[in-house]
Amino acid sequence: MGDLPDYYFRVRENGAAVFRVDTENRQRRLEMDLIAMVNTRNGEIKPQGDRKLSDEDLAQIRSWLAARQQLLAARDIDDILRTVDHLNLTAHWAQTKAGEAQLEQVTDALLLAMHDLRTVLVKKKADRLTRTGGAQD
Repeated sequence: MGDLPDYYFRVRENGAAVFRVDTENRQRRLEMDLIAMVNTRNGEIKPQGDRKLSDEDLAQIRSWLAARQQLLAARDIDDILRTVDHLNLTAHWAQTKAGEAQLEQVTDALLLAMHDLRTVLVKKKADRLTRTGGAQD
């Protein structure tokens, strides 16, 4: 087999299952041994079974965890920027293409969601300005 990594991370909703990849066995088959579960939200690493993770295991897992958290944060920002684009497209649709029945179907939901978002953003902005202003005194 080609150059396989020593570890495989099966991504799950909030983290990954970590497998040690073994190609150096008597049967010359690819084996994957579950060694740990990782939570990307809180950084928790749980060894599986009675397993004791080596320093190398922990280093590899922590490296993957840091890269994964960075990737997820970048995806979050990208999703939000796509939402801004989608809001602009929605405004154009409402102004130029939407029929009365279509507008009736979506207006209340959009107005409530946008009001909620505006409220949160204004509060967060005020909190940031208050902290920044207080730090300059």
